[in-house]
This record gives sequence, structure tokens and C-alpha cells, in this order.
Amino acid sequence: MNGIARTGAAMTTAGLTVQLGEREVLRELSLQLPKGRWTAIVGPNGAGKSTLLRALAGMRAGNQRQSGAVLLQGRPLGDWNGRERARALAWLGQNQPVSADMAVYDVVMLGRLPHQGWLAPASNADRSAVEQALRQTHAWDWRQRSVGELSGGERQRVLLARALAVQAQTLLMDEPLANLDPPHQTDWMLTARSLVRQGVTVVSVLHELSFALLADEMVVMQAGRIVHQGACSDGETHAALEAVFEHRIQVRELDGHWLALPRLG
Repeated sequence: MNGIARTGAAMTTAGLTVQLGEREVLRELSLQLPKGRWTAIVGPNGAGKSTLLRALAGMRAGNQRQSGAVLLQGRPLGDWNGRERARALAWLGQNQPVSADMAVYDVVMLGRLPHQGWLAPASNADRSAVEQALRQTHAWDWRQRSVGELSGGERQRVLLARALAVQAQTLLMDEPLANLDPPHQTDWMLTARSLVRQGVTVVSVLHELSFALLADEMVVMQAGRIVHQGACSDGETHAALEAVFEHRIQVRELDGHWLALPRLG
């Protein structure tokens, strides 16, 4: 892991291999995701980023074969019961289905189900968590609207609010910036930073490389393998990032932040 010192891992994989049908998508991945840090997973299309995130979440496609270990807080993922794992590990995926007739508030309240007893009404803690999540995503003012009335970006903010309402210690997000305009992309980044300050582990697959460079750590993938893991400020990380994109991008510093820019000429 490139000599990175860690005080503890929120999630770990060892020898993780995933096949979809006859195609091997991930190959013998060993990875440690540090607690209380924001890790961005990046790489070209087809690198296996989303497959890795789904494996971390314990999600499998019907034709998927998987071997190797996935540990959450040092325990094999399969040893956690469903409710316990749902409280510890929240998920925001791509194109998640949600009923168009549901009110925004009710969708976000679904994030509280792991904390509620069978058929139990929402508690004050549930309502507080939902309000906080809706305000964080700037969706509180239209909490009574139906999902079917929302734009793609608004819907994405509701799904993010649902994941935040879980109040899990680890949050996995696959392309969370999809459909968001630049101000709300910035809001998402500030939310990720706020969560990390509270001790939450954030793991995100991102295509927006300049946003990914704002994370604490970066996992760079190519062809189903991890080619580098390191601090986003590290020169070796920048070199690995440029290499997997065939040096068609360049990482440059501007006002104390790293940016991924197209290489022209």
C-alpha cells in the first residue's frame, strides 16, 4: 500500500476477485480503506471501480462469482446480520430505483429503517436525522414534493440525503456527482469533508478527477487491478493518475489545490 501509515482500517479486502459471467472484472485486490478519511476511487472506464464498490457493499449481480475476503471494521462482511450492517454501512449507487409517487421526506426516512423496530413509528431521533440530511443537501424546502416532480439533480440530492440519514460510520458512494450542477457538486464535497471531521469514513467512485484530488487518499485502478494507493497530494499519486489516462491529463496545482487538466498538444 505504498508505505502509507494507517491507524486503522474501516474496510479491508484480501485477494478479492470478481467474475461477471466469463469475464474477470477484479483480480486479487488487496486494499485497506482508512477510518475517518475520504478515499476517492478513480480510473478509466472498465477499470472495475463500481464493481469494487459494490463488492465492498456486499452487493452481487446474478451472474457474479466472487472470492477473497471483504472485512468491515475487522469482521468479515458475511458475519454481520442485515440490520447491523445497514446501520454501519450506507450506500449511494448509480440509478437507484425509487417510486415516483413517494414524497421526498418519505424517501429519506427509508434511510432510518435499520434503526427502527418492526412496524415501529418514526422516533424523534429519526425525524431529526431526516431533517438534518435534507438540510445538508438543500432539499428541505421541497420535502413534500413527489420524486416524480424532481429533476435528475434534485433526485440525486434526495438519494444522497437518504444515505446521510442512516448516519453510518462508513459511506460508500458510486458517482455521487452525477446530474449535479457545479454549486451542488461543491456542496457535496463540503458535506464529504464535514462527515470526515465527524469521524465518518467516506469512499467515493468519481469521474470528476479534480474533485477526486480533493479527497484525502486516492485509489487508482486499471483493468481490474489497483495500480496505486496514496495521498492525493503525493507526486506518485499524480503520476499514477496521469499514466492510467494515457497522459492525456496533467495534474497541476492552483491556489493550493490540485487539478486534473487536459493535456493539449
